[in-house]
Amino acid sequence: MDIITVNVGQGALAIVRHENDAIIVDSYIPPSGDDTVTYVKGMLASFLKNYFVRGLILTGFDEDHSDVSGVGLVLKKYRPDWVMYPKYFKDTETAKKVFQIIDQQEKERESSDHPLKRISVRLDKVGSRMLKGLSQYFDFELFSPHPEDMNNSNNSGIVLRLQGKGEGGFSYLITGDTESERWDTINRLFGKALRSDIMAAPHHGSKTGANAQTFLLVEPNTILISAGVDNQYGHPDSQAVAVYSKTAKHVFSTNVKGGVSLFTSLGTNDFETKLIK
Repeated sequence: MDIITVNVGQGALAIVRHENDAIIVDSYIPPSGDDTVTYVKGMLASFLKNYFVRGLILTGFDEDHSDVSGVGLVLKKYRPDWVMYPKYFKDTETAKKVFQIIDQQEKERESSDHPLKRISVRLDKVGSRMLKGLSQYFDFELFSPHPEDMNNSNNSGIVLRLQGKGEGGFSYLITGDTESERWDTINRLFGKALRSDIMAAPHHGSKTGANAQTFLLVEPNTILISAGVDNQYGHPDSQAVAVYSKTAKHVFSTNVKGGVSLFTSLGTNDFETKLIK
């Protein structure tokens, strides 16, 4: 099993691979005028070669996670079995265009031998958090969103653990833009059930997503940060990184050395992350 955190600038796009399956998490692709577009598309083509793209997970409907062109590229070129997104209403032009693409692909494929399935998730019942039948090589455990804390789009996003089955598999906690007050509730509801080997830094390493109790419960070996070089938000926040470093053995970010992608895998004795230019 491995995770490729693609350097997309100030956004999110990751590939999780295990055995023959791949899951794409989020879809941000830099604007067409950016000279990194070719790089990002090349990374997708290279790391998805010889893998079956089982699904696309959109953690939220903000543009840096659900980029319209990225959603279109993944659904049209890589033709996943399903697309998953959080169940909440987002009245923005980006959300409308994302759903137009999903609707179009669903209609185009409905009479084929490979229809597109839509999976809208919300944790209305805490006890029913296991998502079944999505891949024979992964288990999916949902921790958010929940109606109790859906006070903004960040806290309405998906928090989900991917667990690779069998030899070489490990756990990866997907966190979206979830903020500290939502983590307080997640901590209370799930406690040590959040334990994961690898964790995506919430909200691109923002201070508002750095809940110290969460990291103590997750106990990640490695934290992966997706943030743009010299981004206007100052991500990752130095205080957040300090919190990460107290609980995780390794912390890596895409905004170092002029921008890098991160390739994380399970080595002989520990998890290893390589920087890819």
